[in-house]
Amino acid sequence: MPVIPPDDLLGMYASGIFPMADGRDGPIMLFSPDPRTIIDPAALHISKSLGKTIRAGRFDVRMNTSFENVMRICAEREDTWISEDIIASYVALHERGAAHSVEIWAEGEMVGGLYGVAEAGAFFGESMFHIRRDASKIALWVLCEHMLRRGMPLLDVQYSTPHLLGLGAFEISREEYLKRLDSALSLPVSFF
Repeated sequence: MPVIPPDDLLGMYASGIFPMADGRDGPIMLFSPDPRTIIDPAALHISKSLGKTIRAGRFDVRMNTSFENVMRICAEREDTWISEDIIASYVALHERGAAHSVEIWAEGEMVGGLYGVAEAGAFFGESMFHIRRDASKIALWVLCEHMLRRGMPLLDVQYSTPHLLGLGAFEISREEYLKRLDSALSLPVSFF
């Protein structure tokens, strides 16, 4: 049973809020950072070496075939915000069709991926992982290409990291984020 029902979780995202657990076993807390970090799907920075890896086609790309497993692999780190309560809440949202995963596979093994929540023209990225070099970057590229095809302009990645900034992420104020969010949520588009 999810701790956060799907309607409540979607309402949080529509208000610019997202949940994170305080560690593997801690309580769930709510966040709305200022500044907020986003990526323009049309402006994702692809290095020459990453472009070469993408063109080589050594990976299989799948969506939504192993959602819970993506979450569990993302949680396999010393400092995590993905608790069992968070997993149960997002799996319920996935079963409803509002949470999605992008998975990168090689030789029958999932070697990278990401998951998040989609609503109208916005995708709220939650976490990503890689076991093989560039696999999470390829998952992000696949997500951005999919968003462009679907007419989804807002990719929320919540907080800045050097990794995300290197891929073209940038910070905006909470006020600007909420304006962009309202605009994205008003679009008559969907993830599928």
